[in-house]
Amino acid sequence: MQAKEASENTVTLPTILLLILVAVICALVKWRKTAALFLALGVVLFVSVGCGLVPGLLLQDLQASYSGNGVIHPARSTTIILLGNGTERLSGVDGVSIEPDPLAYGRITKALELYRACKQKNSACTILVTGGDPRQQGATEADVYGALLQRLGAESSDLLLETRSQNTWQNAQYSAGLLKSHPADQVFLVSSGTHLRRSVLYFARFGIHGQPVRADWLSAESGVLPASYNFLVTDLAIHEYVGVWRYYVYEAMGWNTVRR
Repeated sequence: MQAKEASENTVTLPTILLLILVAVICALVKWRKTAALFLALGVVLFVSVGCGLVPGLLLQDLQASYSGNGVIHPARSTTIILLGNGTERLSGVDGVSIEPDPLAYGRITKALELYRACKQKNSACTILVTGGDPRQQGATEADVYGALLQRLGAESSDLLLETRSQNTWQNAQYSAGLLKSHPADQVFLVSSGTHLRRSVLYFARFGIHGQPVRADWLSAESGVLPASYNFLVTDLAIHEYVGVWRYYVYEAMGWNTVRR
């Protein structure tokens, strides 16, 4: 899940703290100019991130290229690929249950919206739900999302579940195998706006060139006082950029092997 991945791999605050630590060390050894430089860098980074400037620019760049409206054309077969975004294991009055992560509902809703539009124009419409159980919750993302889609009106025969993947690369890898046995004339790729750039790259690597559809839009909070939320979304954006850069580095090194 993107938000949890970002929170579990924080880089922004540790970087700021490192800059301040270096400034303190430099001050102790009387490197005053160097200490002032590192302290200034730490303060500037803290303010620019916390007040929304840096995350605003990063998020805008990640999401601006993608629309939230998929164009459905009449076709013999259409597949809507829904990328997983985590699950939550809950204990409540109804006992223990596993539900989609709160941040996943936008993707599920968008996939269902496309599915309903597709059913009005096409005779064969499939939602390919991707996602295993990377957090060991006891049920795969595909199974949990698929059950919810059925409760919301999707026909069970129109659902194709990919339950093995543990990350976005495997989402693409295993979806490609399923699409070979269930070919489609048009394909849509549904994910969060911040996640689409990386998803499009990975799926294209496995021969899937679906129309990307943005399920949600994430914004920074602009203000005079720094907000902790801005540090979270900055880490999320950095996580996506690292994934994109890593793809190109691996591609240049020949490491993006397509394993069957």
